[in-house]
Amino acid sequence: MTEKILLVDDDVNILSGYQRSLGREFRLETAPGANQALHVMTHSGPYAVVVTDMRMPGMDGIQLLAKIKDQFPETIRVMLTGAGDVESAIHAVNEGNIFRFLAKPCDRELMSRTLTAALVQYRLITAEKELLERTLHGSIEVLTEVLSLINPAAFGRAMRARRYIHHLVKVLGLENGWQYEIAALMSQLGCVTLPPETIDAVYARQELSPEEQAQYDSHPSIAGDLLSRIPRLEPIGWMIKYQTQVAPFDGDTEDRQKADMRTGAEILRLVLDFETLIRQGSSRTEAAHNLRRKYKGFSSRFFEALVELDPNAEESEVRRYWVNELAPGMIIQQDIRTFSGLLVVSKGQEVTQPLILKLKNFVERKAITGDVTVCLPKPAAASAAAGS
Repeated sequence: MTEKILLVDDDVNILSGYQRSLGREFRLETAPGANQALHVMTHSGPYAVVVTDMRMPGMDGIQLLAKIKDQFPETIRVMLTGAGDVESAIHAVNEGNIFRFLAKPCDRELMSRTLTAALVQYRLITAEKELLERTLHGSIEVLTEVLSLINPAAFGRAMRARRYIHHLVKVLGLENGWQYEIAALMSQLGCVTLPPETIDAVYARQELSPEEQAQYDSHPSIAGDLLSRIPRLEPIGWMIKYQTQVAPFDGDTEDRQKADMRTGAEILRLVLDFETLIRQGSSRTEAAHNLRRKYKGFSSRFFEALVELDPNAEESEVRRYWVNELAPGMIIQQDIRTFSGLLVVSKGQEVTQPLILKLKNFVERKAITGDVTVCLPKPAAASAAAGS
């Protein structure tokens, strides 16, 4: 078995006994106390199962397992109790802090069955998490491809915003950065309901009719509602919904998750405003200077990080390629339009296999030229240089 099990007891003789009787059947490690257990879990984890004694000096078993539940929620928790601690153990079970409790002394056979059951539970939890993550990743990929194919201008803006936020997360060490990046990537999803010419008019700073303006203004709410139906994307949908307006504040009742969502919405709104100013002709320094007064809650380092990055030229080499030479991962460095003026691909879009097929179809129809200016990702650029 590859999963590790941690045994916690202040009596080293008990720990040694379990090692002797169960060490060949399970991958066991020990900790002679609660504080040591938390240290081991932080520096040597992950652990599939933790078995702890109830009564220990300092921090008891219930307190330890409550901390483990908060810090390592996937770890399965088992507690050993004496006859006088059964009521406390039952309370811990009802609170969800432990998987099972065992009365002391516990014989080898019962302990073995319990550890086996705990490992099975751990595998179920981790398998479900992996499935959810893969499903979530796949859903995001599909939605991204749909936006890129239907509304390339909106997708180009989303990609630029994601690169800004990716840079901010890396430079500033922002927590929950993955959520902010996905929020940027999905921020323009509601534009799939808009005619491409409306988006083109917005980006060209042309005046919209009242009906067109109302439709455009509604796209954050449309995207937010769509994403709120996907498990684990509800917070991201909330950030996107409030990307153009100040989010409501819940006052003293606001929890940590809601505070993180609010931060994400504010970062997204700032980055999109920054991207708009640059698209309208401002330099990155001018855009950052103009936004400092509007977004007073952000540090000067935040704006410095924005100025550092050009989201359309962060790769190392710009070259022209024929469409049939394109490869996934390259970054388009020009707006690609048909000879009649229809936008096919927006500058800054990453090349994907569906995008290559789309461009090949346009070339075959003689609607666009067959060569494209792209940036190569750094590893690809290095390989190209080595081969030339």
